[in-house]
Amino acid sequence: MLSRFNLVVRPCIYMCRCVHTKEKGKPLMLSPRTNKGMAFTLRERQILGLHGLLPPKIETQDIQALRFKNHIEKVHDPLMKGLFLSIMDKGHIKSILDNWPDTNVKAVVVTDGERILGLGDLGAYGMGIPVGKLCLYTTCAGIDPRTCLPVCIDVGTDNEMLLKDPFYMGLYQKRDRSHHYDELLDEFMEAVVTKYGRNTLIQFEDFGNKNAFRLLKKYQETYCTFNDDIQGTAAVALAGLLSAQRVTNKPISEHKCLFLGAGEAALGIAGLMVLAMKEAGMPEKEAQNKIWMFDKHGLLYQGRSEPIEDHQEAYAHPAPDQIGKTFLDAVNILQPTAIIGVAGAGRLFTKEVISAMGSINERPIIFALSNPTDKAECTADEAYTLTEGRCLFASGSPFRPVTLPDGRVFYPGQGNNAYIFPGVALAVILIGVRNITSQIFLEAAKALAEQVTNDELAQGSLYPPLSKIREVSIKTASKVTEYLYANNLAFEFPEPKDKEGFFLSRVWKTDYESFLPDIYDWPESATKLPIL
Repeated sequence: MLSRFNLVVRPCIYMCRCVHTKEKGKPLMLSPRTNKGMAFTLRERQILGLHGLLPPKIETQDIQALRFKNHIEKVHDPLMKGLFLSIMDKGHIKSILDNWPDTNVKAVVVTDGERILGLGDLGAYGMGIPVGKLCLYTTCAGIDPRTCLPVCIDVGTDNEMLLKDPFYMGLYQKRDRSHHYDELLDEFMEAVVTKYGRNTLIQFEDFGNKNAFRLLKKYQETYCTFNDDIQGTAAVALAGLLSAQRVTNKPISEHKCLFLGAGEAALGIAGLMVLAMKEAGMPEKEAQNKIWMFDKHGLLYQGRSEPIEDHQEAYAHPAPDQIGKTFLDAVNILQPTAIIGVAGAGRLFTKEVISAMGSINERPIIFALSNPTDKAECTADEAYTLTEGRCLFASGSPFRPVTLPDGRVFYPGQGNNAYIFPGVALAVILIGVRNITSQIFLEAAKALAEQVTNDELAQGSLYPPLSKIREVSIKTASKVTEYLYANNLAFEFPEPKDKEGFFLSRVWKTDYESFLPDIYDWPESATKLPIL
């Protein structure tokens, strides 16, 4: 029987092996998209003509991942990770995009490197930001990395240290703030949608304040775009406030909020808060009057001598009876129920500020959202200790659990944008959205707040644990999708009935797939047969 089996099988295997070796074997090894390296099984190596071309060990994907992790941690050169454009390329953006190897791009994250969080103007070295954000697209929401394109647009830098550094990799010039900048951005946006489609997601990241607001206003109604520093931060902060209202039993419309900082993050959060209050029935102007801001010049109010930007005017109210000079003065004068720090200026929620909030409110809301950790307005330990555990605290940086003298333990929640933008991106990409409205981020904020359990709230956390981030992203995408279909903003039909199931079935799978057709699904013992 065995000899008869060999006579039948050997010619078939030989023919198939020749075909696979000629058409697939070599390309499989050369292409990074299909090369499984030492994870090719023995059968695959034999049939695809790879036997002997690899070390004999057959590795698991987990071991390969650890090896790659060790390798990638040693890679610091941004030239190895992304697509670079410069002001010198104006007029040639489309041809440069043609050099990117993948044509099925669904998501682009772009920066000009002017305002890298905690680091300032990094010029061309800002490339790490879009690379990192797209890694979170994949890690948190399962978006296929092959459909993601990181872009750094180099228009120069105002960082004198970089301009004097002979090893700096960017343009040696001051930032171009002329009309050429706008023309370059216009060309870039049009080139992206021309090549990849009108519903290609374009996320703006770490642009300077003036450009960030201006470009968002300019492009948001004509492109599928959003700014994470403005809208993503806003949604995650609002989600924290929505979680807090479950503890205080006070709706967001009854809060008075004082911001430390009046830039992208503060104005983004304030705008989304106003939208939430309007949805609850409050007139827009009345909602804006609930929000005050304090910047480097002091309290923002009408008629102050220091300049007020156009996008800040909605929150410049008539001056109170007393003005004061410090943030503590503002807290004592305005008597806010919530303070939100987004200035990135360090420990400005002083002991006196936190104590004042604790004396004004039974359950003070204290959000120290600036990061990295050394830029946070206060620590979790300071907030919980000085308010005797009564505060509702959230931070932009991670803090360890806090144990009070009476034995109570609090687990501070981190208001990380990763809770929001990957889930929003997943919905936008797979449902075919053309424009990303502010209401979409309001729906994402509500979806995130709904996922916080009562036990988590009791432990002091206003957000789900980051260990559940993939589940959070799927649920957020599903809630956003419900809104999109209900408001005729979706272009993918038919509408999936089981939306969570739909997203789970479409997320990127990290496991290797077999290259062998069904005819090779014989028992593993069959590999012991001699193969010619």
